[in-house]
Amino acid sequence: MRWESQRVSDEREQPLPLVVDTGASARGTGRAGLAEPGPGPVAAGTEDALAIEVRARSIINRVPGGSGVPFRWTINPYRGCSHACRYCFARSTHTYLDFDSGHDFDSKIVVKVNAGALVRRELAHPRWTGEAVAMGTNTDPYQRAEGKYRLMREIIAALRDRANPFSVLTKGTLILRDLDLLRQAAEVAPVSVAVSLGSLQEQVWRAVEPGAPSPLRRLDVVRRLADAGVGCSVMMAPILPGLSDTPEQLDETVAALVGAGATSITPLVLHLRPGAREWYHAWLSRERPELLPLYERLYRNGAYAPKSYQDGVVERVRAAQRRHGMCARRGEASFRIAGGERAPDGSGQLTLL
Repeated sequence: MRWESQRVSDEREQPLPLVVDTGASARGTGRAGLAEPGPGPVAAGTEDALAIEVRARSIINRVPGGSGVPFRWTINPYRGCSHACRYCFARSTHTYLDFDSGHDFDSKIVVKVNAGALVRRELAHPRWTGEAVAMGTNTDPYQRAEGKYRLMREIIAALRDRANPFSVLTKGTLILRDLDLLRQAAEVAPVSVAVSLGSLQEQVWRAVEPGAPSPLRRLDVVRRLADAGVGCSVMMAPILPGLSDTPEQLDETVAALVGAGATSITPLVLHLRPGAREWYHAWLSRERPELLPLYERLYRNGAYAPKSYQDGVVERVRAAQRRHGMCARRGEASFRIAGGERAPDGSGQLTLL
């Protein structure tokens, strides 16, 4: 591994805890009557997933210019992701560490164990100007490993103590564990929370997001954040051609999100970058070969489906929002907790988990 010299100890890896998703939304009752959630299911083939502990040298990362995303800085406490989403764009980043972008990405999770201390140090640097920081735009900060390492509590506490704006995008139910810190941070700085949920179809979830919490559990996160007075927007993504893009499926998902109290919905169609493209196509070839011609047609010119196809999906989602009583505003994808103000942020271009 490229970061071999940064390992915490002579021990090569630490096993990740086995946590099986039973489909229940509650794991006992915690603060404010909220259920204490489990980290999520174990993806098939990753039961022996390992955490590789390293001491990072830096933690607040500048986004390369021209990336098209609406933020300049990110924090990623983990590399690799046990959600094991077949389509995850971040797969190719694992090759930098001399791992493969397939099974290694799902099962060899690099943990920056000093993330909290580094955040505090870098936020206190005289050159830091307090710009907003995005989390969850590469790999999920509330994946299975977070149940063991609890890095996000330290990170959010550090951001709170410096009154630094931040956003979190996740599929993980563990974010409910940190509701107290999110509320405290929102009292002193703009904070936004979003859940990634593209479909309610159980078969689709089990097939393409096997290590992520179920759609119903993610829907419950939206509902519980809303009930607690913390707004939660939804990145309705990725919408998968041939799997979750019919008008009926889109309407079902939108209706559930509106009913759960989502503050906004931003639909995004699947994109397939190198690394993710090969892994996703290998899965299609094994499990849904009849869809290969559709994908070859839609993605023959690159990572993105044609604009006409994307526009058609977005319009069907917007129509469903209108039917279910949500007033849609294009580009609106985050909810600023402080004061309950909706904050357009151009997230239509955001790279998703």
